[in-house]
Amino acid sequence: MAPKPLLLSLSVCLLIFFHGCSARSRTAQYADKNECQLNSLEAREPDHRVECEGGMIESWNPNHEQFQCVGVALLRLTIQPNGLHLPSYTNGPQLIHVIRGRGVLGTMFPGCAETFEEAQLSVGSGRSSQRDRHQKTRHIKEGDIIALPAGMAYWSYNDGDQPLVTVNLLDISNNDNQLDLLPRRFYLAGNPHEDFPQSTRTPQGRRFSEESQQRREEEKEQQGLPNNVFSGMSVNLIQEAFNVDSETARKIQNQNDFRGSIIRVEGKLDLVKPQRSRQEQEQEMRRQGLQQTEREHARREGRDNGLEENLCTMRLRENIGDPARADVFSPQAGRLNTVNSYNLPILSYLQLSAERGFLYNNAIYSPHYNMNAHTIIYAIRGRARCQVVDNNGRSVFEGELRQGQALTVPQNFALVKQAENEGFEWVSFKTNDRAKVNQLAGRVSYMWAMPEDVIANSYQISREQARRLKYNRQEASLFATSHQGIRPVVTA
Repeated sequence: MAPKPLLLSLSVCLLIFFHGCSARSRTAQYADKNECQLNSLEAREPDHRVECEGGMIESWNPNHEQFQCVGVALLRLTIQPNGLHLPSYTNGPQLIHVIRGRGVLGTMFPGCAETFEEAQLSVGSGRSSQRDRHQKTRHIKEGDIIALPAGMAYWSYNDGDQPLVTVNLLDISNNDNQLDLLPRRFYLAGNPHEDFPQSTRTPQGRRFSEESQQRREEEKEQQGLPNNVFSGMSVNLIQEAFNVDSETARKIQNQNDFRGSIIRVEGKLDLVKPQRSRQEQEQEMRRQGLQQTEREHARREGRDNGLEENLCTMRLRENIGDPARADVFSPQAGRLNTVNSYNLPILSYLQLSAERGFLYNNAIYSPHYNMNAHTIIYAIRGRARCQVVDNNGRSVFEGELRQGQALTVPQNFALVKQAENEGFEWVSFKTNDRAKVNQLAGRVSYMWAMPEDVIANSYQISREQARRLKYNRQEASLFATSHQGIRPVVTA
């Protein structure tokens, strides 16, 4: 048994070490606090578009002050039927939300076995050909959230009959990104264009230079500059590393390939993938529910050791588009579905979560703020009137958020939104795996938590007015209305 002075010394060293790591990570993550000194917010559409052979990639300018404030980058991918988004990885963790369509997603966990393999075929005189083996593939569909750690290589393929549309959030301020605060995608194949535009910094702030990006793309097409990671390696080294001939080594570099980062597959992609029956799907859902209950019990008992899931079989996907699985539901107002580290444990490592909501016509999502996370809202369908208020009580955004637009809401900024006549559906990405929301109105709000006398004195109203203010709204967070509600203020 170690002497007590030695144990004390080790404890102090560990405390200093972890405190130092924490301090360094916080310093790196919040090096420039001025990025969040926002006087106004905008509902923004993508700034940059790249057409590929098999689809399209659209991106929001990551150097815009709104995205700099929350430390994320945003992409929208459209993969046409039989299109393949080439293997790549990024410098920060990702959340991918499927807006429309279905497909297949493959991930490459380092060091894990290839657990999918095709049947062995006999060739010639009793000899066997090499069987294809690869890591697990996952069916993805509308409503799915897919969580990918920083640096994990993956690919996606549209095996459906309509476009596969996803919105990808890249958390570049995450501690797992030890590069600069620029989104970087490293392609392992192809000769792709850049997902995000090159930008220049002007005295007025960071701005995207369309001219410089266009010049770069034209030069690239003229010179045939490859852009995958193997293009920077010598042919001889590639040849030796893979033990292949020089022609194959040159093909890996994709020197004369101008199909882009989403290509069209010739024929159909031949994958080893199991077919699941409806009964198997229901059994899987029950199994996941049982595992979730066991994890919650383990946390309450203090037995959570952080190794609930095996790395190679870790669950990366959760569906938040199914109305039957809503966490909050009002027949008159709408529904909310959430995913966090409680129901998708990998999010505890990524420090991210998400919410998908649907408001019926003219319904209101209660005024609220996120206590410990920034929020990035992407409008999936319909329109909503939104207001965002900062710490000085100023309205930094008051306007319409419509399909295809994104709005960032910094931590603690108050937000309220009301659907227009056609309703409103959205997904919110949040920069904390257990994002906490504080409602400002309704049955679970701060107003219900205060004594009536405190309310009366705070707002200089009567006790009766305070009682109505506190109890008139009985719903939890989604409110039905019979009038138009939020409208922009018109000044002379």
